[in-house]
Amino acid sequence: MRLWSRLASRAPSADADEPCVPQGLRVYAIGDIHGRADLLAKLQETILRDVESAVEPSEAIIVYLGDYVDRGPDSKGVIDLVFDNPLKDLQTVFLKGNHEDALLRFLDDPSVGSAWFSIGGAATLLSYDVRLPEDLPIDRRFVYLRDEFRARIPEHHMMFLNSLKLSYELGDFLFVHAGIRPDIALDQQSPHDLMWIRDEFFTSRADHGKIVIHGHSPSNEPFVGRNRIGIDTGAFASNILTSVVLEGTSWRFLSTK
Repeated sequence: MRLWSRLASRAPSADADEPCVPQGLRVYAIGDIHGRADLLAKLQETILRDVESAVEPSEAIIVYLGDYVDRGPDSKGVIDLVFDNPLKDLQTVFLKGNHEDALLRFLDDPSVGSAWFSIGGAATLLSYDVRLPEDLPIDRRFVYLRDEFRARIPEHHMMFLNSLKLSYELGDFLFVHAGIRPDIALDQQSPHDLMWIRDEFFTSRADHGKIVIHGHSPSNEPFVGRNRIGIDTGAFASNILTSVVLEGTSWRFLSTK
């Protein structure tokens, strides 16, 4: 398989060796949202316009790469948007990010609260109107917050969080949140690596058998490498939420920039 090596949009190619998605499909993968419901709504509108502008009708799929929550101001609003207002006539695939993993771990075990807060969990609690009483003893704080969160998070939000997938394969592409561990078969990857891995994946030049589409690690602009495309553009701080669009052997980017 010939692999990509530059940051650019690519025109369709007749070369059968080029990575491709199945004919008649257009795939939109969306990077880390992190509580920015405003940016997600804007990008979804852009995607709908893009679908409607297609010269030839095609089936469209949206793959959300995870990290819906934490850091930004409206984690609850993000889940409301993707769960309650799916884009009309578009298939959706929802992947699980390390921040959803951390949130669910906190609900099971409040002792991990400090670790979750270190990556932005407090912002999620605030979006669900969970606040800490000033006079609560330190050793009770995370238990109190966990219990309040359990009481306030809607049941359908829990259903959504518990239904998230770890990976999605389509054509010559593998969609995951963080990446994969090189030299391990794709069907043998650990959940932790799919949601959390960084360095070993980034430094690998191996042909993984699929081009890996991922988020998790922010950069100023999308990254296109030999074996991966990274589309986390740090939306919660940069105001730029990015989607890669795959169709045939072509790729391009849409964003809120």
